[in-house]
Amino acid sequence: MPLIQISQTPGLSTEQKRETIAAVTKAYAEATGKNASSVWVTITEVPRENWGVGGEPLG
Repeated sequence: MPLIQISQTPGLSTEQKRETIAAVTKAYAEATGKNASSVWVTITEVPRENWGVGGEPLG
C-alpha cells in the first residue's frame, strides 16, 4: 500500500483537497502501474509559523 503524504500551509478548501487527492492518486497509479484503489494520500496542514526556509521562519 503506497502512502503519499502532503504537508502544506492551511488554506485549501475541502473541494481543493479532494481534487488534489484525486490528481495525486491518479498520477502515482499511472506512473507506477499500481491500482489507484491501493494508494493512500494524506494532507497535513501545518501553520506557517511552524515552517522555515533557509533558516528563516515563514510565520
